[in-house]
Parts: sequence; structure tokens; C-alpha cells
Amino acid sequence: MKIYEKAPAKINLLLDVLGKRNDGFHEVEMIMTMVDLADRLEMEELPRDTIIISSQAGYIPLDEKNLAFQAAKLIKERYQVRKGVYIHLDKHIPVAAGLAGGSSDAAAALRGLNRLWGLHIPEKELCELGAELGSDVPFCVTGGTAIATGRGEKLEPIDNPPQCWVILAKPPINVSTADVYGRFRVDELKSHPSAAGMVEAIRHGSFTEVCDRLGNVLETVTLRLYPEVAQLKESMLRLGADGVLMSGSGPTVFGLVSKESKVARIYNGLRGFCKEVYVVRMLT
Repeated sequence: MKIYEKAPAKINLLLDVLGKRNDGFHEVEMIMTMVDLADRLEMEELPRDTIIISSQAGYIPLDEKNLAFQAAKLIKERYQVRKGVYIHLDKHIPVAAGLAGGSSDAAAALRGLNRLWGLHIPEKELCELGAELGSDVPFCVTGGTAIATGRGEKLEPIDNPPQCWVILAKPPINVSTADVYGRFRVDELKSHPSAAGMVEAIRHGSFTEVCDRLGNVLETVTLRLYPEVAQLKESMLRLGADGVLMSGSGPTVFGLVSKESKVARIYNGLRGFCKEVYVVRMLT
């Protein structure tokens, strides 16, 4: 039997950092939603007790450094599964891009192996497992749209934002999340984005208000270190995107667009200096 799972990318409509925690992580408040750019995982049971991962992408690790591998290992150990699994990872989400591609792969592996092996693990428990793998994994297990607090693992589902086009552009650089957080200083912030304001905008179903409320405090670090990310934001706005923000710690920038007539112009304009450009929809 083969099991298939989709692993969608996430974007942060809002990302605020409130301070450093005693455990070394940062206390965050984020509003995250998913977009229709996805990896796909195919899982098949193996008779011998091993984990094998393959992928068409030549630039990702296929061993214990891979989060989907770690997810399979964790679920096998925690529930004493003595069977093996072959996972093929069809990779489409850019890596080190601020889109939680690895976290979504791990979440898809947890969901898929739960089904493949008939473990009947409740979603809440899958989220707790996911939190051991990474802060974004619990959200990727549940999907939808949510406020994430703590280090990102405490989730409160909210309404989905109004449907729109999402243009994603990743410049040809990789950004280390750990490095960005390491350089971030809460006391240097002049203001914090309003999570309550974004929730209200979503509740109203107001696309304009959602665009007005976009905010990511990590831009204060990433845009300073990587001027090409700031240039990408400026280009998206100049080309006519309604709201523009860096996702996660970057370097991917997304633009929200309400009118399909604008999409081709923005896409073509960005492709002039950025190879990785995607046009997708919100997953609502």
C-alpha cells in the first residue's frame, strides 16, 4: 500500500518577536496561513526495519539531516514500529526560503505514517511530536490559518484570510534562521505589528485591511544583511502588488494581489532578476 501526502508551504502574514526565552528560543506571535505551493510525499512500507528517502531534488539531504527522515525515526521509536518505510519526496518548495518546506515535509510524514501504520494518533498528539522536530511543524500538521505563540508551537485556529493571488519570489541566496534570530534585538524595535489588528482584518474579510496589517519584525535583520531582499520588496510594490512582506526569516518575499490582471505583469517583472518566482493561491 502507498500513502500520499501533500506538504504545502506557509507564509507569515504577521511575525512578531516578544523576547528571548530561558530555553534559548524566542517568544513569538505569528499569524500563518498556507499557500498552494507544495511538496508531495509518497510513502510505502518496507519489510525490513529501515528508513529510505529519495528525491528528484539533488540539493537536499536524504539522511538524518532531513526533517521527514527525523519524523519517520521519531514515530517509529515512540510507537515501537518495527517496520521500515520508503519515502519519495517530490520537492517543489525552495529550501532555506522562509516557507517552512522542511517542516511541512516532516508534518506530512507524521500524518502519512500515522495512516500507513494504522497508529490512530490524535492530531493533538501529532502536533506534540512535531514540536520536538521544529517550531513550525505543529502548524504544518494542522494547516489552515492560525495564531502561533510560545516558540511557535501553541496554535489557535482563526478564520482564513480573503482569497487572493500570492506571488512568491526567492532571490538566489540562502538565509540561516538561527543567524537572523541571533542578530535580532527586541529593544531596537520602534514598533510591533498588531496581531489583534490582523485577526480583525481577517474577520472582516477585508483584503485591503489584511494588506495594511502585514508585518514582520525579522525584516529589520534580513533586509540589512541582504539588500537584494529589500530590492525585491520594492520591486514587487512598484510592479503593483497590493501588500508585500518577507516570509519567516527570509529570503522569500510574497506579494498579495487581488486582481488577476496584475499577476502576469508582476510575475514577468520579477523574472527579470529572480529565477524562482511562483504564482499560487491561498489554501482556504
